[in-house]
Amino acid sequence: MFIDKVKIYIKSGNGGNGSASLHTEKYVANGGPDGGDGGKGGDVIFVATSSEDTLNDFHYQKHFRAGDGANGGRQRSFGKQGADIEIAVPVGTVIKDEEGRILADMFADGQRTVLLHGGRGGRGNWHFKTSRRQSPSFAEHGEKTREYCVTLELKTVADVGLVGFPNVGKSTLLSVVSDAKPKIANYHFTTLSPNLGVVKIYDQTFVMADIPGLIEGASEGAGLGLNFLRHIERTRLLVHVLDISGSEGRDPLSDFELINNEIYSYDARLKELPMVVAANKTDMPDSEYNLQRFREKYGTRYQIIPMTAIIREGVDELIVAVAKLLRDLPPVRPLEFEPVFLQQQVGDDFAIDVLDKDVYEVTGGLVEQLCRKVSLDDYDSFGYFQKVLRDKGVIAALRKLGATDGSTVIVGDIEFEFVD
Repeated sequence: MFIDKVKIYIKSGNGGNGSASLHTEKYVANGGPDGGDGGKGGDVIFVATSSEDTLNDFHYQKHFRAGDGANGGRQRSFGKQGADIEIAVPVGTVIKDEEGRILADMFADGQRTVLLHGGRGGRGNWHFKTSRRQSPSFAEHGEKTREYCVTLELKTVADVGLVGFPNVGKSTLLSVVSDAKPKIANYHFTTLSPNLGVVKIYDQTFVMADIPGLIEGASEGAGLGLNFLRHIERTRLLVHVLDISGSEGRDPLSDFELINNEIYSYDARLKELPMVVAANKTDMPDSEYNLQRFREKYGTRYQIIPMTAIIREGVDELIVAVAKLLRDLPPVRPLEFEPVFLQQQVGDDFAIDVLDKDVYEVTGGLVEQLCRKVSLDDYDSFGYFQKVLRDKGVIAALRKLGATDGSTVIVGDIEFEFVD
């Protein structure tokens, strides 16, 4: 089983709650607040590794959660930070959100990307001490985080992509030019996953990938096409392997046009990639006739190299030609995309909605902040809540919208009567 696209669920750790303790010690009067801050939640970190080449492990584990921060303690003891979670993915993995926007491209071996930050720890009660409020009996709750669904897509990082119909000799070619050991047999879809091989020629090396699953309609999802066409996107050069003998009853010229059409229908930008044609199986009947036809039609547009991969005839000429082209091509680069962030910074903005006659609801970042700091069971806490509403202009805005004594105001989970 080869998996190169999978959905997983990730969640960073919640922040720990601040402590609302009051200092008590023999012979120390009015010790005051000494509640410590809660610990920060753990981050979700993706790490690219060349030791993995599939996403198979994510078929069995879908949920990844970082550790929560510990609560603060007495004597201003800070809570322990939650443990980070590191998720290893193969080099070339692209991470997308539910809307298909790119969050990260794990392009280089060892690359580390923090996709989700842990929740901030709540502040202890000593932060809320003022000249008039000497012993606040409330503290701030830790920031709660949410779970996100992301899609992992593996896009193979290779210099050269081998394309062509099944059973034309792509796997055989890869096996004779590199140490790769792809499964080879005389039937369609022997190759059910991209195979990578490192090719060495003199002082130059490059990575070659056998891209399977290309048939008519592949760009529309026929066969295994859509599963593997994404692996062509990062290649610098394409080698189109043809059964020039037409040994399976197909016309090589039609095969060439059909496969190219599927590739370019999938992504028109692939037309910019150079292409070398490997006319394979020249030891078979009708190969000379078909090769002549092919040269007459495409000889001025493509470099055509006759070969028989199984006996290495013409293979060296192909590798030399590919290496020469690669020397003049720019290296493989990460995807260019506008960065998207799953977590949005919470500000102190607010909006007021009129739900009904004399019923007003306050929403926005300010509300999220207040909900972490307010306890309705505590007089000091509720006083702090009212002060913030006045200082931030919420009370004035409510008056402007028509709120009067007795009007109902909803702020998060808190509902109270407006007093002018």
